[in-house]
Amino acid sequence: MPPRPVIGVPTQTLQAIDGIPEGLPHSWVMNHRYFVALSSVGALPWMTPLLEDMETLRAMYEHLDGVFIAGGVDLCPSSYGAEAHELCGRTDPARDRVELQFTRWAMQEGKPVFGICRGMQVINVAAGGSLHQDCAEFLPNSIKHDYFPTAGFARDHLAHEVDVVPGTRLHGIYGVEEIRVNSMHHQGICQLAEDLVPSAVASDGLVEALE
Repeated sequence: MPPRPVIGVPTQTLQAIDGIPEGLPHSWVMNHRYFVALSSVGALPWMTPLLEDMETLRAMYEHLDGVFIAGGVDLCPSSYGAEAHELCGRTDPARDRVELQFTRWAMQEGKPVFGICRGMQVINVAAGGSLHQDCAEFLPNSIKHDYFPTAGFARDHLAHEVDVVPGTRLHGIYGVEEIRVNSMHHQGICQLAEDLVPSAVASDGLVEALE
């Protein structure tokens, strides 16, 4: 039996999450669903702490076969050279630092990296792209993208359709040119990094998947 691939999953700072009471010990956490999903397809998920020691982080990275970047709070606009707008939400600078570094290492060395929601935005920023800090405010003719559970929407609510770009890896997987998706984000891709291509696009032109 071949060895199971080890997939690094950077954590997030507990205190960066909305609704966490003050006074709890500083902690690093991550949604258990990602670990269940990764293990169910044969991977060995490795929960990665947000250490400042780059030498230790690099040693951890060396043990990985791939990197998984999960969803979460907004990226700090400083990570793509912008000033924070008042509509930018909560951020997690420690998480940004680790995820961006792991993603850049992976892209430079040809190691697989997969991002969901915020994770896709991390990949774009790591490759040199930028973000809309709020789609409704900055994306012309934006459709609604922020179907958050806090507003009463189910996490699996299929909010809108996206066009799957022919010839992309995503198109090869699904074999269709249109698919309906859930949508729980208020930020989105502004400038797509030069080395990336869109693989799914919403009706307002927002890139919803890239590779």
